[in-house]
Amino acid sequence: MEGLGTIIFQIRNIVLILLVISSNNLISALNKTNVEFIKASCGMTAYPTLCFNSLSTRAGAIQASPKLLAQTALSVTLHMTRTTSSSMVKLSQVHGMTRREVAAMKDCIELLNDSVYNLKQSLEEMSRPGSKDSELVMSDIQTWVSSALTDEDTCTEGFMDDPKMKRVVRGKIVNVAHLTSNALALVNSYASLRG
Repeated sequence: MEGLGTIIFQIRNIVLILLVISSNNLISALNKTNVEFIKASCGMTAYPTLCFNSLSTRAGAIQASPKLLAQTALSVTLHMTRTTSSSMVKLSQVHGMTRREVAAMKDCIELLNDSVYNLKQSLEEMSRPGSKDSELVMSDIQTWVSSALTDEDTCTEGFMDDPKMKRVVRGKIVNVAHLTSNALALVNSYASLRG
């Protein structure tokens, strides 16, 4: 009987090993499918490489869900907008700026804060379970994200007289604006699927 018990034990271990290998292959295949979904979805955005690079590391959480993709894009954009806003606050404390540059910087920071608010509101609304007025809610989200994009684009306009400062500010803002543009495209795509 001892020999039979050992054989059963070995067979059980082999089956367990095969199950682990199979589940790893399944997880790998699912992640590959999720990454392919993200790549295809990002292909329709204005900045597909940035879109893919910013979202592909979250493929497991996104799965192949257009809603989770849009929510994640909003979350990534919100985080980067907050980071950029903090960076702009630090830049505004640099000495030697003209009064006009200081005023433009304050305006820019205010616009970025508005963007943060709009993106946060959009993300909260997208994360909320189904709504009675889902078309209206999606329309609001699209408006808020579009408004955030406009705020970011407007930010550099106050630096028209100083090309150097405009370049510095634009360097900080452009990535956020591109992420926001991509998030808006993914939100619009999700909205179109909902009818």
